[in-house]
Amino acid sequence: MTEGAAVRPIEVELKYRIRDLAAGERYLILGGIGGFAAAGPMKTAQIEDRYLDTADRALARAGFAARLRQSKKGTVVSVKSTGGRGAASVGVPHRREELEGPADRTLGPRDWPASDARSLILELCGDAPLVELATIRQLRRRRELRDGDTLVELSLDEVDVVVRSTVVDRFVELEVELVRGDEARLVALAATLAGDPALGQAEGSKLEAALAAIQAFHDGATAEGGAGDAGGASDAGGAADAVGAADEPKVSAPANGSAGPGTAVPAPAKGRPPASRTPGVTADDHVAEAGRKVLRFHLTRMIDREPGTRAGTDPEDLHAMRVATRRMRAAWRVFGDGFRPERTRRYRNRLREVAARLGAVRDLDVLLEAADTYRADLPVTEQRALDPLLAAWRRYREDARVLLMHELDSAGYARFVEDFRVFVQTDGAAVLPVVPTQPHRIRDTAPSRIWAAYEQVRAYEPVLRWADVETLHDLRIAAKWLRYTLEFVREALGPDVAPLVARVTALQDHLGYLHDADVSAAMARTFLVEQAGGLSGAESAAIGRYLVSREREVARLRRTVGGPWRGVAGIGFRRTLGRTVAGL
Repeated sequence: MTEGAAVRPIEVELKYRIRDLAAGERYLILGGIGGFAAAGPMKTAQIEDRYLDTADRALARAGFAARLRQSKKGTVVSVKSTGGRGAASVGVPHRREELEGPADRTLGPRDWPASDARSLILELCGDAPLVELATIRQLRRRRELRDGDTLVELSLDEVDVVVRSTVVDRFVELEVELVRGDEARLVALAATLAGDPALGQAEGSKLEAALAAIQAFHDGATAEGGAGDAGGASDAGGAADAVGAADEPKVSAPANGSAGPGTAVPAPAKGRPPASRTPGVTADDHVAEAGRKVLRFHLTRMIDREPGTRAGTDPEDLHAMRVATRRMRAAWRVFGDGFRPERTRRYRNRLREVAARLGAVRDLDVLLEAADTYRADLPVTEQRALDPLLAAWRRYREDARVLLMHELDSAGYARFVEDFRVFVQTDGAAVLPVVPTQPHRIRDTAPSRIWAAYEQVRAYEPVLRWADVETLHDLRIAAKWLRYTLEFVREALGPDVAPLVARVTALQDHLGYLHDADVSAAMARTFLVEQAGGLSGAESAAIGRYLVSREREVARLRRTVGGPWRGVAGIGFRRTLGRTVAGL
């Protein structure tokens, strides 16, 4: 322990598992509970938490858990003790030490700003890299309550446990945290809540619940004979771009760039390509057959997500289906020169059409989600003043979904899926012949492909400081192709490729967020011009303020691009890339 362990802040809270969401919402709406009265308005936020530890669980063995939380204000690391949660009964306060500090999800702890949380992680983990244990997304609604000098925060958390864009568990928790004042008043509040049959005991932390859900998910998928991709970090952003970063699952890379945990996928239906844990590309694969493996892997994912996309109840289904189509299009770019173009052109063309239809809907999902996050903490009148803009975007989304359904229901799409399924399962189909002395294996061709993709990224170095949004958009595309070129052959490259992929992903994410903000601003500006005569003064002002906020976000992201850029352009990245490629 550090010298400051005796004075570490203590988190004191009540934790309940909610059996009825409406019951939990009632506590947020009520003006008072057990002597406590509302001390402010209800606030809403979308939160993504990534829990980290070393491969040998050094933090867990020492009785701590580390969490990276990403929000509009930046990234914060929290280190909490895992003991001292009180007796195993409803209403007994949980007591935990808690340290917080600023962090950077693209860098390791040694490169984070100084804080007590960082110091404790370094003390317990040393130089061992951190890996991701679990990702949790929450819709948090919170409200402060006051009783005299005692202030508590009541929060209702709708929790999703996510593995590679798949929600593997959902639950709802009600927490009441003592902000300041007399702990006895918190205990008295617990006595009031004890009579509610909708509140149950929260068995352990959210992390423990997530780890149990992930383990059960993997065990179930293994029993069914299907498992998912263990590799790769996420993309974010790029909402309105046909080749944008928003086509990737929103799963963040570990803080030090290590690969996250794998994900299982459902067992395939009869007639589909067999599922596998990874594409399985090896150094000795023929270029075309390596491409076929990647295409087969992502076609399975596309087919598996189609029913959910048609139903339209979970936007993650459409998201993941779009990911699969984007990855297949990228595979054609990386491996396509191993195939006969006249035999494969129809697959590429149809895939482009499907991806465009999926992308049109997904792009608007991303924009709407960002706009909802922006207005979540605004006064109700300001939220309502934004309704005309968001209503128009929702109409655009519904129009795009109609066109998507028309595509998926067409006979041409059905023929494409069946023909493409046969193609990816047939070794040797449409492969260009090669002579023995011609470079044709992954070990022969991947190094030059990787370095060429990296050269395209490095070429932006002289202009980066003055680059406009369009130039940064082009850089994002170059970073995306570098990432895909690495990811498709990551098994052949070995474990050292994981931090490289994570750093490229961080750059791509940053530029994607910039692109999203720019597109949102442009669409808001166009809406104001087109609807100038039909908006009230309050509506025009509110939409104008949203436009300004997006323009400021563009300026901020342009100003701070140097951080993720250095992660890719620096000598450390190049040396690791050289060693990794040399291993082929």
